[in-house]
Amino acid sequence: MSPYVLTIITLSLLTGTLLTLMSNHWLMAWMGLEINTLTIIPLMTSSHHPRNTESAIKYFMTQATASMIIMFSIIFNASMINQWNITQICNQWASLLMTIALAMKLGLAPFHFWVPEVIQGITLLSGMMLLTWQKIAPVSILYQISPSLNMPLLMTLSIMSTALGGWGGLNQTHLRKILAYSSIAHMGWMAIIILIMPSLTLLNLLIYFAATITLFMLLNFMNVTKINSLSNLWNKSPTLVIIMTMTLLSLGGLPPLTGFMPKWLILKELITYNNIFLATMLALSALLNLFFYIRIIYSSTLTMFPSTNNSKLHWTMTSKKPSSTIPSLTIISSMLLPLTPMFIILT
Repeated sequence: MSPYVLTIITLSLLTGTLLTLMSNHWLMAWMGLEINTLTIIPLMTSSHHPRNTESAIKYFMTQATASMIIMFSIIFNASMINQWNITQICNQWASLLMTIALAMKLGLAPFHFWVPEVIQGITLLSGMMLLTWQKIAPVSILYQISPSLNMPLLMTLSIMSTALGGWGGLNQTHLRKILAYSSIAHMGWMAIIILIMPSLTLLNLLIYFAATITLFMLLNFMNVTKINSLSNLWNKSPTLVIIMTMTLLSLGGLPPLTGFMPKWLILKELITYNNIFLATMLALSALLNLFFYIRIIYSSTLTMFPSTNNSKLHWTMTSKKPSSTIPSLTIISSMLLPLTPMFIILT
């Protein structure tokens, strides 16, 4: 892709996200969402493969449907209360439609079917953008209007997302699909706590971003997209395998890694508000996610690719792809649990 085109796309993504984050008017927030949707499509189709085009069309159709539901909800609410302020959703039908539209934008179950299919057909870097940056604008709207949303529906969708996100990734062999189901499950964790303590949603989002970007950068650096391709990785680069293991366990919420912090705080808040059933369901669903993360770790550390070579040692992997951000992202995604008291004070 031309550097000029890439610069325009990057600036457009920044503009769309900032427009949604900073706007107090529904029309401007909706415009930011649309700019984001239209801008990422050229990135998804940059490799000119039929699978990229198919994924871009699926993504566009889903996001366009959600955007139209958002616009219908905005207009319906404005016709009732004559107000375009982003925090004012007083009509129950408008609240219901807005909850469904944001669930489609974020990939919450049962509107999650587009996420694995779209991620599977695009490149690793495009998938990273789709699972991280594209979540910022919808989550910011969810954060601002959370008191006005249909919370029984949102909690139901969140429980379904955590369960189906863990269940759907159990039999997957493609790493991009596994990360897509991981995203669905993490969106459920973020959505369920949004009304009780919205700051925990932002904390979970930041830690999820750090871990997911680390994994995508590692997979892109190693040029790996399937689990069976990881079986000869230990002989080539043990350091990268150790980093990937720590990041996966952190993403699964295993102590004493960073990913344990938001899950621990979310479960604690749910128990404090006597939501014992929800906390139990979330904890059990986290085991499903941890299972397929450990499955990836098993493939990369405890198996060996069949080889006729008598030597078990290979030349150290060399790659010209950028890797300078991997060490700092690894520290953020795996070693911040001792800072939990500071985050509790900030929230």
